[in-house]
Amino acid sequence: MKIVYCGQVNAGGTCLMRQLALTRLGHDLSVVDTSLTSGLIGELAFRVGRRMGCTLDVQRSSQTLLRAVTSAQPDLVWVDKGLMIRPDVLRELRHLRAGVKLIHYCVDDMGGPHNQSSQYLESVPLYDLHVTTKSYNVNELKEMGAKDVLFVNNGFCPFTHKPSTPTREAELLYGGQIGFIGTFEEDRAEAIAKLAERGYPVRIWGNGWSGWGRKHLSVQVENWVLVGEEYARAVANFKINLGFLRKLNRDLQTTRSVEIPACGGFLLAERTTEHLQLFKEGEEAEFFSDQHELVEKVAYYLADESQRIAIAGAGLRRTRASKYEYDEHMVVAVRRVMHSNLMARDTMVRSDSSQ
Repeated sequence: MKIVYCGQVNAGGTCLMRQLALTRLGHDLSVVDTSLTSGLIGELAFRVGRRMGCTLDVQRSSQTLLRAVTSAQPDLVWVDKGLMIRPDVLRELRHLRAGVKLIHYCVDDMGGPHNQSSQYLESVPLYDLHVTTKSYNVNELKEMGAKDVLFVNNGFCPFTHKPSTPTREAELLYGGQIGFIGTFEEDRAEAIAKLAERGYPVRIWGNGWSGWGRKHLSVQVENWVLVGEEYARAVANFKINLGFLRKLNRDLQTTRSVEIPACGGFLLAERTTEHLQLFKEGEEAEFFSDQHELVEKVAYYLADESQRIAIAGAGLRRTRASKYEYDEHMVVAVRRVMHSNLMARDTMVRSDSSQ
């Protein structure tokens, strides 16, 4: 079908991965990129808008979306975290294309004020389907006026998140004994500090860690984020990949939860009900509930290479067997929203025939 896809399609980002998944499924896509204008002006506009409770549309994404719908006449408009898309624009879309379906998808906690904008909150009731990776958002979105909400687990891109053979060269460039790829947060730093105090070498790739790493001799901080193939190679070349949750987002799982096993990496993450549903503990991944257990399991699995490799292999197989890839999520979401359309048409036909 014809789809207008609207989102921040940055290289290495999960939004781009979902766009490519829809293309692989054979849909005809027109893309509206809502990425912020680079540089100081774009960053300033974003921060000012957030303080005002909205998101300034410095890219004029709403007008670009209207033009794309006018040109493509799509069956479906897919919006990925549409903080800049105004409600009046969504209403206009329905006038431009009768019967068009609207999907909103987001991997963030849209029940949290830090992930909202006035444009988004006013637009919630206008989408035909909201897709969320936060189970607790299902009821929250319905209370915010959502017509229909679909929960899916986090996903991975099979063409990006795939195993690579660990090598000495790749380990020196990206990997090591223990690794974490992600942004600085206080609780993450405290847990890593506990490992450092015990002398375990930890390598960190991510934003916000500069200066902190100098406090611990066994911590190596790389002050940028790995994406795409480099990210996958780093995961494959760490003996243990740490999986921390973002407490502000009330996370029970993250994109890392699925991406790390999909790359063939050994995952040691915080224990949650959803992590335990995604992977069998001690067989397909490992989990911890506090810093003491984290240190214990790091010591155990660094010493037992054969078991560590076996668990990583089983975790990789689970991601494929359980179809955690984005392609499957796209299929489920599109079927759901289009099925509701077919059900509505069927109801109209039966109603007409009964007269």
